[in-house]
Amino acid sequence: MSDGPSPKPELFDQVVNLCKRRGFVFQSAEIYGGFRSTYDYGPVGVLMLRNVKDAWWRTMVQRRHDVVGLDTAILGPPQIWEASGHLQNFTDPLVDCRECGQRFREDTLNDPGTCPNCGSTDSFTEARNFNLMFKTQAGPVTGSGADAYLRPETAQGMFVNYANVQTSTRKKPPFGIAQIGKSFRNEITPGNFVFRTREFEQMEMEYFVPPDEAAKWYEYWCNERLNWYIELGISPDLLRLRPHEDDELSHYSSSTSDIEFLFPWGWGELEGIANRGDYDLQQHAEHSGKALDFYDQANEVRYVPYVIEPAAGATRTMMAFLMAAYDTDTVNDDERTVLRLHPSIAPFTVAVLPLSKKPQLMEPAQKLFSELAEHFSTDFDETQAIGRRYRRQDEIGTPYCVTFDFDSLDDEAVTIRYRDTMEQVRIPITGVVQWLRDNL
Repeated sequence: MSDGPSPKPELFDQVVNLCKRRGFVFQSAEIYGGFRSTYDYGPVGVLMLRNVKDAWWRTMVQRRHDVVGLDTAILGPPQIWEASGHLQNFTDPLVDCRECGQRFREDTLNDPGTCPNCGSTDSFTEARNFNLMFKTQAGPVTGSGADAYLRPETAQGMFVNYANVQTSTRKKPPFGIAQIGKSFRNEITPGNFVFRTREFEQMEMEYFVPPDEAAKWYEYWCNERLNWYIELGISPDLLRLRPHEDDELSHYSSSTSDIEFLFPWGWGELEGIANRGDYDLQQHAEHSGKALDFYDQANEVRYVPYVIEPAAGATRTMMAFLMAAYDTDTVNDDERTVLRLHPSIAPFTVAVLPLSKKPQLMEPAQKLFSELAEHFSTDFDETQAIGRRYRRQDEIGTPYCVTFDFDSLDDEAVTIRYRDTMEQVRIPITGVVQWLRDNL
């Protein structure tokens, strides 16, 4: 990897500042000083995050006949997490500095003998396992009988519903169950903006296969998922597929690979693809007493399916798309910031810009907005000079701007400007929708 691209540390602050300035991401509870590791997605960010999730769903569910969707509960009883191994194994090694009182994950310390906060040496306590599960109480009565947990992943909801889905849809392996939803992990060291947070959103799919086909499908999904990021505009140079070493594998996995992105601080995981074997279905069958196998009538054999799991983080995926798309160039001696986002994940596809706020332009421009909004995510921007509005749309990644000017009243045409090249074309108003469809 030495001859490949290098991390760009300055990119981190540039993107974080852009997110605040243009309404992608805000610090949660900012007026109260903020709440660590929590973020709110602003008017522009919520559109982009929805587009990222929609793009995943189209690829993983809508365009496939062998994958169905599911939406399971966030709260769950302890039995689920005991069966899955999370109550026993979902831990990080935690050490405290006796001098400053700060806590750290032992496995992330550059020098395990020196505190990175105060510089003290040999001041750490013995490492102890810290469970990352968020525990709560369900109902008005306290006590162990009311214990519940916020899910640390969406996967287990799909495993415990395997029989319900298989029976109701009559799907036969190989088939998948997909889900997008919130997960919660009490991370010791959250950081790097929205990359590692305690509350996050996942896009996961469990693909149930005959045991003897698991290796084939594992390789298939590794390639499929890597190509998804490339098709949506991330340069292949910024991505890599890294197989886990034996000592990295989770207790349930026989093989796992991470799709990693070159973030400003170095390579970081976007998505993991794991061969989970039959561990999860076997565990839930044992703890629940319910059969979770499949009878193959054609071959007269009964088996517990193996599972191939592509699991991505929606929020960190959005962050990677932002960083991959961030660019600057020079226009008339001024620096222009532009997000070269793929049109399908850009917050807005098109923006309508009336050249003036005068009623004779505003009314037909608003009519055009209403027409375009039936087909595309459309913004309407009438404040400040047209050049500043172009720059604002460039910064939020809008591929096309449609300018309604005074000539439009006579020739019934508008000017369409392309974000990446700033080229402009004149198009009849009646043909704008079709023109955008053709060029998108």
